[in-house]
Amino acid sequence: MRDILEYCVGGLRRNVSAGTEVLHEGGRTGHLFVLIEGRLDVVKGETVVATMVEPGAIAGEMSVLLDMPHTATVRAAQDSVIYEIDDAASFLRQQPAVALMIARMLAQRLNVATTYLADLKRQYGGHGNHLAMVGDILQSMINLPPTQVSPGSDRQSDPRM
Repeated sequence: MRDILEYCVGGLRRNVSAGTEVLHEGGRTGHLFVLIEGRLDVVKGETVVATMVEPGAIAGEMSVLLDMPHTATVRAAQDSVIYEIDDAASFLRQQPAVALMIARMLAQRLNVATTYLADLKRQYGGHGNHLAMVGDILQSMINLPPTQVSPGSDRQSDPRM
């Protein structure tokens, strides 16, 4: 993901103090945040679910791509430096290489989640408890209805904004 940094040079470079929220679960910013250095925690509810330390790691992409509120809070775990891209939808249209990098990252996350759920199903599928529903979860991931996506162009305004 380090390659993404090359595309972000024109973005707003921000120093973020430890403990500062970069984005808040349930909020909407339309921004992408790209880690330059430091450490950011991804928090769902009160649980830290991931830590971002790799330069080029991105936050806010799911909200932008799905046109929905942020699904987690991102907080600086230590003093950090980030790029903030304020019009993420335009940025992704103008930088298709970045959009492809994000697509690959999301595909990798989906692969890991699916592999993990398949392993749970294999281990616990016949136990009749709440873990038996893993098969239903996997099936629903495959059959999600498509979201209406219209890539538009720089000449058209984005109706989601």
